[in-house]
Amino acid sequence: MRHSIPFCPKALSLIALSVLNTANAEETALSLPATDVTSTVTYGDTGNPQGYQGKPSSTTTRLDLTNQETPQGVTNIKREQMDDFKLNSIRDVLTSTPGVNVQKVETDRTYFTARGFDINNFQYDGTAMPMTNGLLVGDIDLAPYEQVDIVHGANGLMSGAGNPSATVNFIRKRPTYDPQAKIDVTAGSWDTRRVDIDVSGPLTDSGNVRGRVIYANENGNSYLDRYAREKNIFSGLLAFDLSDSDTLTLGYEDQKTNANGSSWGALPLVDGNGNAIHYSSIHSNISQPWVHWDVHTQRAFAEWEHTFANEWKSKLTVAGAEHREDTEMFYMYGDSTSPTGYTGLGSKYKDKNLELSGDYSLSGPFTLGGREHQLTLGANAARQRNRESSQYGDALNYSPVTLEDALHGYLPRPTYAAALPAATSNYTDRQKSVYAGARFSLTDDLHVITGARMLSADSNGDNYGAAREVRIHGKVTPYAGIVYDLTPEYALYASYTEVFNPQYYLDSQGRVLDPLEGKSYEAGIKAQLMDKKLNVSAAVFHAKQDNVPGSSTYDASLGGYVYEAMSYDSSGVELEASGEVAPGLQVNGGYTYVYITDDNDSRARKFIPRHALTSSMTYQLPMAPKVKVGGSLSWQSKTQNDDSPAARQDAYALIGLMTRYDIDQHWSTQLNLNNLTNEKYQQSLRYNQSNFGDPRNFTASVSWKY
Repeated sequence: MRHSIPFCPKALSLIALSVLNTANAEETALSLPATDVTSTVTYGDTGNPQGYQGKPSSTTTRLDLTNQETPQGVTNIKREQMDDFKLNSIRDVLTSTPGVNVQKVETDRTYFTARGFDINNFQYDGTAMPMTNGLLVGDIDLAPYEQVDIVHGANGLMSGAGNPSATVNFIRKRPTYDPQAKIDVTAGSWDTRRVDIDVSGPLTDSGNVRGRVIYANENGNSYLDRYAREKNIFSGLLAFDLSDSDTLTLGYEDQKTNANGSSWGALPLVDGNGNAIHYSSIHSNISQPWVHWDVHTQRAFAEWEHTFANEWKSKLTVAGAEHREDTEMFYMYGDSTSPTGYTGLGSKYKDKNLELSGDYSLSGPFTLGGREHQLTLGANAARQRNRESSQYGDALNYSPVTLEDALHGYLPRPTYAAALPAATSNYTDRQKSVYAGARFSLTDDLHVITGARMLSADSNGDNYGAAREVRIHGKVTPYAGIVYDLTPEYALYASYTEVFNPQYYLDSQGRVLDPLEGKSYEAGIKAQLMDKKLNVSAAVFHAKQDNVPGSSTYDASLGGYVYEAMSYDSSGVELEASGEVAPGLQVNGGYTYVYITDDNDSRARKFIPRHALTSSMTYQLPMAPKVKVGGSLSWQSKTQNDDSPAARQDAYALIGLMTRYDIDQHWSTQLNLNNLTNEKYQQSLRYNQSNFGDPRNFTASVSWKY
């Protein structure tokens, strides 16, 4: 494992100063009741419910709607659930989200799908900054975040482009008016160690200036041979109350991941003749000792909020991100033409991606026909610049290798040649959009939500030898929804939106594929039960998407892969519940059924399970109120690779347990056990390769809070 990055002395000084400052802020500070870290996210008049019941942040729906008022499925994963089940990364959170399928195609690269389609709409406090092609490279640690909102289905109004999968919105922790601090130390299987530090509070006597400092470090090995990883996370925020109506918030975040023994691709599941390969050990890894994958992401934002006297609000956000990768990788696959039956490839590449975006929105109530309605208007602009170069090793440039040598880490490190123009990219993507949305209360019980976004996009530059030229102007994505309140507890809803998303893949003629287009429909019922402490919902959905990149082949004349455009239809059912089922009993979970077909009405994308169940539950023992116990269950039906039927995964279930004991108002201890039954399973069949999933493991932690 690489040398640990030491804790930054400057960050330590800031934390110490913050603690001293908050300790002196009020003479009665020591008498304040201990409390968990909370966020200043705007939650409207109903506030942020306790426990697992969530309300989307105002940035998620733009119209500051509750779950009941939103004509789509919404899942909220709150900080309390993250802490209970040690959901430290976005991969952990989306694995625990009903309706979302997580495909860990490699140790350090992940796809997410919902309703049969890739998720590529990602936001930070409502500002869209998409991951390239829906990929997560490295990991996004959630130490700086208070909540994650997932809006199921197409979301053309709130996002830069429509997509029938889902939108994921990261809600940042914010500086607080009250002093608070928390330190959490965790140790677990495979020498995994983690520390989390979170300090927040006022920096002036009046509290008009507030600060928050967050630091986390995670370091450990793995059940996979030769794989180890270290993560360092730092986040600092300042909030200034410029007046009674104006707040300025500045923030910076730095996430760094260094991984050794990473897999590029994973274990081949079939040989060159399509026959299944059986591995005796879940520790198997094709990565070599010289392989590494280092990822460094920095984010910064400035946000100015203004409240008008007539209850209208405006918000201006400017955000930037820099994403860097430095890797040296090894890939292999079954090949019937190779004398050994397998072909290997060594590669070394560097990537730098710069994103800059700005968003301005104005929202508030207005009166029409004697009734009060809600309106939001806004504009968004974003620019992304990417530079990447790939070098291929002479000794492992599509060369015969043996599976045995790869599994034992015997393959030598290659010598790399300089990157050729056909192995580099240098391009810029731009998007501009304006949007408007309104919620009309036609009667006390009937509400209509409608809106549209007009998008323009253009690109220029080269991507691995192919011109990256896209010009789209004035494309309108409409959105419509209706909610009817049957009773104060129950509401029926339906929604419709068109799907549009620019893309940059090439077809066999060397032309960019047409934008993703389609339609998405959803209808369901929602309810607030148990004195409005429990949200339940049931939905049916149907989506169609055209021009989806399908099977790919390498075209030497074009210097890269070319794709066949496909069309897919997706239909299904989603059931979900979150909140308090009984006093002290919190639950968040659901069931999903999805059926996907292609142009020929044949079942497609079989690597996505048709049936899936996800649930988490905790119980505060009434006879021992200092003790909390809980469990998690995830189950999915059988899956297989679309092109290789021999690559298949039977249905399986994973069970987790947790217990926490509050020693006093400051100290607590917790134990988590994952994969209780030590289930052997594969992480993803998407690309005919997969590592085995985590075997039984545990974490133990001690926390102090003020």
